[in-house]
Amino acid sequence: MQALQELYTTLQQRFPVGELTLQRQNLAFITVEAVQLYSVLRYLRDHEGFSHLVLLTAVDWLEDKQFQLTYLLHNRTRCQDVGIRVLIPREQPSMESIHDLWAAAATYQRELFEMFGIRFPGSPRLEEAFILEGWHDIPPYRRDFDTLEYARKTYRERPGRETRDPAQHMKQQLYGED
Repeated sequence: MQALQELYTTLQQRFPVGELTLQRQNLAFITVEAVQLYSVLRYLRDHEGFSHLVLLTAVDWLEDKQFQLTYLLHNRTRCQDVGIRVLIPREQPSMESIHDLWAAAATYQRELFEMFGIRFPGSPRLEEAFILEGWHDIPPYRRDFDTLEYARKTYRERPGRETRDPAQHMKQQLYGED
């Protein structure tokens, strides 16, 4: 954990970084402002050995009217991971593209655009259908997307369908009738 604490101190000297969360000895999360994200990521790649973008994901904080983006980077030499977190507004969400830092980011950004509606200006093929061909509803990973309502208006009710408690059903399947 000391190495990641030292990395955090180094970042503090160069950028206005926010909160540090030490998850375990080789994993930490650091919060940064959206305007600092690209510079922090480039610094971590070019000067600290975090050469691999492991993933880019989002969380919908509906009540706070924000999305949290997390960029997870890996340093193969030190066997360390650092997650860079940034909050952006839910209303017309947009974040600078990092596809020029890691080509794989373009794929993650396409997915986040389609599933959450987060724009990444300049990212290649962003507006092409990726997973949801012909989708015309709000992005389905947003927490205000009503999956039950969507299913009811999209699919017909099937006769004989019944709902079972999953725990009880599996218990019955595994152990038979009590």
